[in-house]
Amino acid sequence: MEKNYDKIILVDDNPSNLRTGKNVLSKKYEVYTAPSAAKLFDLLQDINPVMILLDIEMPGMNGYEAIKLLKAKEETRDIPVIFLTGKTDTDNELEGLDLGAIDYITKPFQPALLLKRIEVHLLVDAQKRKLEAQGKELKNFNDNLQKMVEEKTKTVLELQDTILKTVADLVETRDDITGGHIERTRRGVGLLVDALRDHPLYGREVAKWDLKLLLQSSQLHDVGKIAISDQILKKPGRLEPEEFEEMKKHTTFGVQIIEKIEAGTTASDFLKHAKIFAGTHHEKWNGSGYPGGLAGEDIPLQGRIMALADVYDALISVRPYKKAFSHAEVMKIILDGKGSQFDPALTDVFIAVMK
Repeated sequence: MEKNYDKIILVDDNPSNLRTGKNVLSKKYEVYTAPSAAKLFDLLQDINPVMILLDIEMPGMNGYEAIKLLKAKEETRDIPVIFLTGKTDTDNELEGLDLGAIDYITKPFQPALLLKRIEVHLLVDAQKRKLEAQGKELKNFNDNLQKMVEEKTKTVLELQDTILKTVADLVETRDDITGGHIERTRRGVGLLVDALRDHPLYGREVAKWDLKLLLQSSQLHDVGKIAISDQILKKPGRLEPEEFEEMKKHTTFGVQIIEKIEAGTTASDFLKHAKIFAGTHHEKWNGSGYPGGLAGEDIPLQGRIMALADVYDALISVRPYKKAFSHAEVMKIILDGKGSQFDPALTDVFIAVMK
C-alpha cells in the first residue's frame, strides 16, 4: 500500500545540493525540487507543502525576496520556511528570522541533522496548528455557550416579566378605577432613573442597578392591594379616615407578599427592589408619610423615585372623588411638595424630565 508522505519543496540553484537533499529527505517525505524561486512559485500553484527549504543566494530572485512574497500571500504565509545557507553570518540569520524564517540549516547537509531539524520543526508546527484549532473550537464553544446563556436569560426575563404583568393586571382588575396606573408608573420610573445616571448625588447608586430588573420590580409596588377588601378598594368615593387607615396597609401587605416569594427563591436583587417599592412609595421627605414615617435619605432612593411617579399619575388621572388635573396643575402641586413630600433634588430632576 502506497504511503502518503508529507510534501516538502527544496529550492537551490545548485543541482548537486538538490540531488543530495532529495536523497536524504525522500526516506520520510515526498520531495519536490526547484532550481529557482520562480520555479518554487510554479510548484506552489499545484501542491501544498508542509515545509519549504529555501536557498538564500540564488540568481534572479534570492531567498529573502522569495520569503517576502511567501509571507505576503494568504495561501502561503503559514508554510514554515527554513533557509539554506553556506554562510555563518549572524546578521544574515537575524535578517532571515525577522522576515519569517523558522531556522537556518548550513550547507553542506549533514543527513541525520537535516532530518532531525525538519522533524522537530514540523512537530512544533503541528502542535501550533493543533493549539490554534483547539483555540478556535474553544472560542466557538464559548460563543455558543454565551449565546445559549443570553437566550436562556432572555427567556427567563420574558417569563418573569409576563408573570409580573399578570400579577399587576390582577391588582388593577380588582382596583378597576386605576387602570393602566402600574404601566404608567413603570414608564415614569424609567424616565427618572435614566435621567439620574449622571446626577452628582444619585448617579453612583443608580449605576449599580439593573434597569430591566428595576422596572420589572416596580410593577409590584401596589401588589399589597390584593389583600385590601373590595368594599374599600372599589368604593366610588372618598374614603373615611378609618377606611384610609385600612387602605394604607397595602404597603405592609405588599412587603409581606414579596417576603413570602423571597423565601422560596434566590433572586434577591430583583425582590429587594420590589420590596422597597412596595413598602416605601408612600413615605414623605418630611417624615409624615406611611407606613414607617421615614424621612429624608432614610427613605430608600427607589421609594423616593416611585413617590414622584405614583403621585403624578394619581393626580393626572380621573378618580371617583376628583377630576383629572392638567399636566401644568400637577407639576405645580409637585413643585409645592418639594422638600416636604418629595426629595428636593429628585423633584428638580423630575420637573426637568417631565418637560
